[in-house]
Amino acid sequence: MDSIRRFYDETVNYEWRRLDRHRVEYELSKRYITRYVKANDKVLDLGGGPGKYSLLLSQLGCEVTLADLSQNNVDFALNKARELGLRLNGFRADCRDLSMMEEEQFDHVLCMGPMYHLQEEQDRVGTIQECLRILKPHGTLFVAFVSSYSFVWDYLVQNPSLILNEDRRSQLNTIVNDTNFTGYGFSDNFFIRPSEVLPFFQPFNLEKLHLLNCESFLYLREPELLSQSEDVIMAWLDLAEKVCEREDLLSFAEHLMYIGRKKE
Repeated sequence: MDSIRRFYDETVNYEWRRLDRHRVEYELSKRYITRYVKANDKVLDLGGGPGKYSLLLSQLGCEVTLADLSQNNVDFALNKARELGLRLNGFRADCRDLSMMEEEQFDHVLCMGPMYHLQEEQDRVGTIQECLRILKPHGTLFVAFVSSYSFVWDYLVQNPSLILNEDRRSQLNTIVNDTNFTGYGFSDNFFIRPSEVLPFFQPFNLEKLHLLNCESFLYLREPELLSQSEDVIMAWLDLAEKVCEREDLLSFAEHLMYIGRKKE
């Protein structure tokens, strides 16, 4: 975890701007989150980085706590909140151990970063157990993953010549082998096959609400789309939202989000 913490301590500004560059992911995720999170709700943003979603939800009138492995991310988010005159609590934490937090205190928990890095199954399971422990009955859990196919789409869009690099080509073979990827991606990473997300959640005390492709069908043309006028962008986002839960489109995702409701 030290290497992951250092990675995020050193990339705070880059990470803050990431969701501006990947606006489709942010906009579709935001639309689903705000279906459930309302003013005055109590929210934990676990692994929330420099606070894009935390600040959004604080603006909506929620009581938000940001917990992140990177102290630099936490400090950045708290400073942004002060600049904007928003309420935000924040502290450094390891997602696998939230013992400093009381049980069943949050209406919603966002876990939209930790699963990118937890390479061991027991750590992924333990993190979800911790999220459920501090989530109220009938509370909502939002969990994001990076798809095992994301290498393919990312390399194709950003730098197609990477297919000639031997190490990169072995990563691209995830689409041939149809396997999860655990290893070094943009840091130490775990990338999941879309078909394995729902089976992962089956043992937990959760009712599935949604499994969505956070880019829908737009990722491969996102740069071109974002150069268009705002009304064009919004029209494509509206269309993308209507189909982003279709099973046949899940493999086009860079990011997948599971949304579940905690049972009694």
